[in-house]
Parts: sequence; structure tokens; C-alpha cells
Amino acid sequence: MEQYRSPLIVYANFHSDMAVEVTARDVLNRWAEQAPRKIWLMRPGDVLVTPVSLSSPFRQYAAELLRVPADSVTVVTAPPVGGVPMAEAVRRAGLMDTLHTLTAERPGIQLLPVALDASTVDFAAQLGVPVAPYGPEGPKASAVEAAYRLNTKSGFRAVAGGLGIRLAPGEVCGGKNLSGTVGAMLARYERVVVKPDRSAGGYGLRFVSRTDPVPAPGEQAGAWVVEQCLDAVRAVSVQMEAFPAGPRLLFSGEMRTTTGSFVGYVSPLEERAGTFVKELWRWGSALGHHLAGHGYIGPYGIDAVLASDGRLYATESNVRRTATITPWVMVDRLSRTGKLSEPAWLLGRGRSRARHSFAGAVALLRAEDLAWEPSRQMGVVLYADAPADRRSWRYAVIGANRSRVTELEAALRNVMKLEVILE
Repeated sequence: MEQYRSPLIVYANFHSDMAVEVTARDVLNRWAEQAPRKIWLMRPGDVLVTPVSLSSPFRQYAAELLRVPADSVTVVTAPPVGGVPMAEAVRRAGLMDTLHTLTAERPGIQLLPVALDASTVDFAAQLGVPVAPYGPEGPKASAVEAAYRLNTKSGFRAVAGGLGIRLAPGEVCGGKNLSGTVGAMLARYERVVVKPDRSAGGYGLRFVSRTDPVPAPGEQAGAWVVEQCLDAVRAVSVQMEAFPAGPRLLFSGEMRTTTGSFVGYVSPLEERAGTFVKELWRWGSALGHHLAGHGYIGPYGIDAVLASDGRLYATESNVRRTATITPWVMVDRLSRTGKLSEPAWLLGRGRSRARHSFAGAVALLRAEDLAWEPSRQMGVVLYADAPADRRSWRYAVIGANRSRVTELEAALRNVMKLEVILE
């Protein structure tokens, strides 16, 4: 984030056609519930445009931990509109004049989106501000096209082989050919995974074995990818940034998943055997050079699994600001205040037996000496505001090493009586 030190409009455009189709209203609304976490990117003078409002206790809490005056950032809420990208929701909410005024008051301000989709590029042009970090010329059409392409399973498969990235055996097909493709794959492999071409976070994945019903012909519209279902030992990822001079490693870690869905993360990535960490970094570097060659500048990641055969297989690329990047920025900023170099951290979710207000949950953590404290160089951060049900909490744990953060998480789960969330 340090390269973006002009004022920013942090644009939480979770409602985008980049990761899934914009008509996937339910999943987009669920992802948008995490928009309040973008407050951890904010610095004085910044503007946050969010589809979900932030509670006052959460804003005060984040400001205190970041050592930023709470009133030094401006939050603009644009409620989502089903079936359209966020830019259209902003216009329908009548917020363009407000944003024009805010940008006029902040010379040099730039727009920092979650995803570099086409509507965002047009939106920035209407506001008269550049998209960070592309400068006045803006992103090339080829950069936007590359982002769209590599956020699809078929687009990633098309370039992975040439970049030396190993994939599970698979086929790309249309909906009319889906049942035949699944049947042909099941003749070779006992189990396959069926993926919508444009999907993320486990959305739309189906695991099919030889005893399961095969999708009916023409049942599913659009493009699909059918792959051998690997016997995965670990699910891992690397997050990087692409620049014209070459890619930069941000972090790597192990994903916590259930039925293909992301439910948590642990970083840094520790290697128990072999050299798969370096291989993952090499793959990320190769993809970064490919993206930069198309003019893309910004964050991206590769997800992969370590299979039981001891080899690493990439599963998808995500060319956008992923679910782990903002928490990583938060960890980095808080660790600097605590003079904690190379921190270990994890993200988790849990459902408390009792309901808590946000202030009440923070008070409980502080009373039990579990809350993040710079002087102790460790602790828990409730990084995503109070959940609507006051029970389904997202948290981060920061410490000097993985064993310490694991211990702190166990203590947190005991104190708040957290049960694992499986959906």
C-alpha cells in the first residue's frame, strides 16, 4: 500500500462481474458483508465507498488500533442493487455529486478497487480520477481483459501450461456437453470436480463420483471446467503484486477449506517436506510477468493443493484484491506499531454460543488478555465488524510464530465459546 500514498477512494466493489457473474446476487451479497474490513486500508483523508455500512464501535476500534483519528476518513455507503455492478448502485443512490465534491477537496486522489472490472474503469473516468496505481493514462484495455480472462478457470488453464504451472487433468466444455464431459472424465478417474468457469471461493463447485448422478445435458448454461478430483493433503496460496519491473511477493499461506469453500487462512506457509513453497513462488512469479506483459499492475494470487502424490497442483488464479490481502495489510500495519518483524497470523471464523455486541466482544477479549496489544506483540483482532446475528465472528490472530497464534486461537475459541462455521 505504500506506493499509493496520494489520497484514495477505497472502492469496495464486491458487486462485480469479475469473480462471478453479476447476476449471482446471493453470493455477491454474502461477500459484500465483508466490506467493512476495508477500513484497515484507510489513512487520513481517504474515502471508503462501501455497499455495507460500518458500525460506530467498529470504526472507533479500528481507528484506535491503527492510531488514525476516526473522523479523518469518510465513509460513503451505496446499498447494492441486484444484477448490476457497484458503479450503477452508486449512481442509483444519487451519490455521484457527493463523490465529485469529495474528490474536488482531495487533489491527487485515486480510486483503489477490489477488482479491475470494466464498470470501475468507466466509473473512475466519470469521477475524473485515475485508477491506482495506473496513473493519469489509466489501465490499458489489455490489462482489464487479462484480469477478466485469468479470473476464469478456462483462462487460467489456457496460459498455465506455457508458464510451467502444473494442473490436474481436466477439460473445458459448454453446458450442452457437460454431462458427456463428466461421464468421459469419470471413465478415467473415480471422482471429478465440476467448476463454473467464472467462480470463486468455492461458489458453484460440485464433486461428482461414479455413483453420483451426472448433470443432465443442457442443464447448466455457460462454460465449465471438469477436473480430476485430487486427493489433497493441503490447500495453499501465494499472493503477489504485478509491476512493470517484475512481480513482488506479498505473502503465502495455507487455506482452511470445507467442501471447497474458504473458511480461514494461516501464514506464513511452512513446508514440512519437499520444495513446494519455492515452486508456488515460481508459479506466482511467472504469472506476474505474464500479467505485466498485458499491462496489468496490482494484486493477484494462485491457489493450489499439495496432493497425496507429493506434488503441487494449481487450481485457479485470482487477479484482484483477494479475501486475504486486506487482512494482510492490517497485520502488517499493526505489527509495525508493535515492532514485530515477520509476524505469523491466521484468519478464522466461529459462531459464539452467546450473542455479543461489538463493544461487548472487544471488552471480553481485553478482560481475558487476548486482544491485540502492541507492547505484547500478539493478540486477536475482530477485523470485520459485528455480524448481523451477533454470533458469526471473523477474527485475526497475530503473534511471533505459528505455534503462538494457534495457542491464542484456542484460547479465543474457549473464551467466546466459538463453534466452527461449516458453510
